[in-house]
Amino acid sequence: MKIHEYQAKALFREYGIPVPRGEVARTGSEAAAIAKDLGGRAVVKAQIHAGGRGKGGGVKVVQTPDAAREAASGMIGKPLITVQTGPSGKIVSQVLVEGPLAIEKEYYLGFVVDRSKERVAIMASREGGVEIEKVAQEDPEKILKVFATPGLGLMPFQARQLAFGLGLSPRAAAEAGSLIQKLYRLFVEKDCSLVEINPLVVTPEQTVVALDAKIVFDDNGLFRHPELTGLRDVTEEDPSETQASGFGLSYIKLDGNVGCMVNGAGLAMATMDIIKLAGGEPANFLDVGGGAREEAVTEAFRIILSDANVKAVLVNIFGGIVRCDVVAQGIINAVRNLSVRVPVVVRLEGTNAPLGLSLVEESGMSFIPAKGLGEAARKVVEAARVGGSLV
Repeated sequence: MKIHEYQAKALFREYGIPVPRGEVARTGSEAAAIAKDLGGRAVVKAQIHAGGRGKGGGVKVVQTPDAAREAASGMIGKPLITVQTGPSGKIVSQVLVEGPLAIEKEYYLGFVVDRSKERVAIMASREGGVEIEKVAQEDPEKILKVFATPGLGLMPFQARQLAFGLGLSPRAAAEAGSLIQKLYRLFVEKDCSLVEINPLVVTPEQTVVALDAKIVFDDNGLFRHPELTGLRDVTEEDPSETQASGFGLSYIKLDGNVGCMVNGAGLAMATMDIIKLAGGEPANFLDVGGGAREEAVTEAFRIILSDANVKAVLVNIFGGIVRCDVVAQGIINAVRNLSVRVPVVVRLEGTNAPLGLSLVEESGMSFIPAKGLGEAARKVVEAARVGGSLV
């Protein structure tokens, strides 16, 4: 779950991490009032779940409250297009109005789970204000990295190692070391998957301040944090993904034309990979879960087909907990009830798979059965390429 910058900074304050003074505004008049309280000069920042706001015109430095009103009014209620939003952009519903800071140098600081090492990785770079992916690609040696040891956590010497590795003055390094340890505590206690400050700035007085803030929580840990549920902004999420979560489905929209319905996240990833190997492009990630109930299958079809780009659907089910014949009947009923008009390739493996495939073949509907994953991928890619109404 992603949250807005102003929400992330509120959490930073709870953990004693320095951030600029500021408040959120939802109208131009509110922005002007906040800027007046800040002394007139301010920075107006659009609040959307995407990076690159500055380059997209979503960050404005203003000199007066009236200018703050004008800047906020020019953002609120309008789409902001950045490199991360896509061509349609995202509608700005609120802005963060902050007091300006004198900046001597900008840095990058980020915390992320490194699944290959099964540890939290803490990264820092002197290239603040720049996309870290670009730095990693062009100048990877400029990224400093340490790993927190499970059971011990982030050790003080590791925080100091990063701070002095950035070339900070002794005072700034001491502040940065303390800030890094506080951020690690936040990361662990709130079950985060990403915490990022870009830029982390040092002022001429050698104080360290989080000028930006980005937090992503691990959805699997949210049940432990009822205090975080109110931070969710569903208007920033894809409507189909929100709809899917209400039915216990894991759905992520992609850019291809082959719809995927699979039970199990690992199998879903493998299915998308083999579709690409067959020359196609998956239109989504969709995990209907181990049970694959008829209600979930019906809703999965509905969500997949709400994407106009989908030209064919691959149903790839492994019958472990659930029997394939039960799933097959659910697929048949769902396709019939929804009047699905795109080709549907069905691959079933596991418990009662032969019986399930027999039901599909004898349904009187034009399903395309497949005996293996490779065959299924080839058939669905060809069906999507040819198009047409086959069911």
